[in-house]
Amino acid sequence: MSAEAVVALALGFGVLAQALAALLRIPSIVLLFGAGLLLGPEGVGWIEPRVLGDGLFSLVSLAVAVILFEGALNLDLRRLRREGRTIRSLVTTGAVITWVGAACAARLLLGWSWEIAILFGSMVFVTGPTVIGPLLRGLRVRPSVAAVLEAEGVLIDPMGAIVAALTLEALLAPDAGSLAASVAGFLPRLALGAGAGAAGGLLMAYVLRHPRLLPEGLESLFVLSAALVTYATCNALLSEAGILAVVAAGVTLANVPTELPEGLREFKGTLSEGLIGLLFVLLAADVGIAEMAALGAPGLATVAVLMFGVRPLSVFVSTRGSSLTGRERAFVAWLGPRGIVAAAVASLGAAALVARGHPGGEALRALVFLTIALTVVVLGGFGGVVARLLRVRAPERDGVLVLGADRLGLALAVELRRSGRPVTLLDANPDHCREASLDGCPVVFGNALEERTLARARPEQAAAAVGLTTNETVNHLFAREASERFGVPETYVALEHGSPVLPRGMLERHDIRILFDGPRDLERWNVRFRHGLAELARFRFEGPVEGDPPAHAHGMELHLILTHERAGRVAPMHEDLALRAGDEATVALHTERREEAVKALAALGWVLPPPDSSRQAEGPARTDRG
Repeated sequence: MSAEAVVALALGFGVLAQALAALLRIPSIVLLFGAGLLLGPEGVGWIEPRVLGDGLFSLVSLAVAVILFEGALNLDLRRLRREGRTIRSLVTTGAVITWVGAACAARLLLGWSWEIAILFGSMVFVTGPTVIGPLLRGLRVRPSVAAVLEAEGVLIDPMGAIVAALTLEALLAPDAGSLAASVAGFLPRLALGAGAGAAGGLLMAYVLRHPRLLPEGLESLFVLSAALVTYATCNALLSEAGILAVVAAGVTLANVPTELPEGLREFKGTLSEGLIGLLFVLLAADVGIAEMAALGAPGLATVAVLMFGVRPLSVFVSTRGSSLTGRERAFVAWLGPRGIVAAAVASLGAAALVARGHPGGEALRALVFLTIALTVVVLGGFGGVVARLLRVRAPERDGVLVLGADRLGLALAVELRRSGRPVTLLDANPDHCREASLDGCPVVFGNALEERTLARARPEQAAAAVGLTTNETVNHLFAREASERFGVPETYVALEHGSPVLPRGMLERHDIRILFDGPRDLERWNVRFRHGLAELARFRFEGPVEGDPPAHAHGMELHLILTHERAGRVAPMHEDLALRAGDEATVALHTERREEAVKALAALGWVLPPPDSSRQAEGPARTDRG
């Protein structure tokens, strides 16, 4: 089979495995690993990674660089400051403890030479950010715990790649002088990678801040190419320095005051997912099933010691004196799955050992892949049970984020809060934020399209996100950011009447609902609330009415249904809601034409209930304070 066919098949089956894993709600790495073994030479034989020759390792190196760069783009240093000491300790002290513990376990239980055992330890002290991220999104643990685990995974991976490469160099060194040179090469690689990566990130930020330097639409490609050039340049100067450089570049770019292109993270995320699927299928196919089986009970015992002995020891030593509670420390100690970086360095290391005629390369790779499989299946698979037992899960989602603290947004927020739902407003207008604060509504000031601003609104606790500005595009981008970056399950956008900027098909593809009962003149309602020309009233739906409602009533914007209530659950009204008899709603009425508004609503099946049968909204919205 040709090299092109191998890559195409691996990519295709990688995407298929990830899609199936998403449907089954299991870590994708489980199916990717299984697909690689099934399709490899010892399975059906459809994928033969070795036909790629040295190209396999070039592909692995570049793909890992892109994956780690994408992960680094998600690190907000301000969110990590509180746990900064803990994270530093985990990637230093914790890494050393894991390295030593894993080496001792392999030496004592498998009887390996100290050289191979130490090399194994250097390959498995990394965790797996590509595995931890999806697991944490499903588990929804407390923000402090999630921040520690995510940062540990992203920051420790480049360190592990460098240490594993230096350990391999030392193992293959022909004399003491070469060994000393390999050991002494760690700090220069560290300095070059961190310095060049930070410089590369600043350069990317500078270009993005000056749009005239870059044609529109090329931003994502520019960032990707710049990251890979940084990686290749550093590697050319000092081998393995590039892996740290791309992480430093990503962290720098994500944390300097630059507004990243909207499509950048989506582009990088999609590319990373594809590369992860491709690499895992290729690398797993290159592992001999017989080699893994040959490890037997000693191999299983070695991995068990790593999971249940070494990992807890390293975490409890590293987090001593931190702000994490005992239960949180126990959960961090539990969740330590290995991922793509461990697989990549194991494959590269094994190939180097085999090429030099050194025994133990294939067994080493088999044990690393066994470690990946068991840590993901056992630790990840039982992560939800452990999180519940330790009570470290975040509170159930119930809050609502509302982008737009003008009068209409404030009216919606007040009504949702009156029903008992926590609401946080977001706005870049200081006057709107001041008014919201005076009304007692929590408000976040800033550009809500920036992840750091949205993160301050605690989206991990939100059940819904509402885009309610007069800018439809901003509403859409906010809803997508809340959904895709923070997993907010329900998203709504307000559309301007007569200005269909956003195609409905686009909203449907992203499962975004249209707020209210359709597009509305949002600014008109803001003005009405501002000048006391709108009031709130409760209505009950009695069922559909025969005949068409008066067309002029909608055109004159006499009423606006803000919230809908069914079985005690209050939510923003949306266009596609299937109404049932007995549903209730809070409706804004145009005060000067109240009777016409009530008649128009009656024609739609909405009636005013008797005053004593339903709670009443608190009258008209107040006028401006000044």
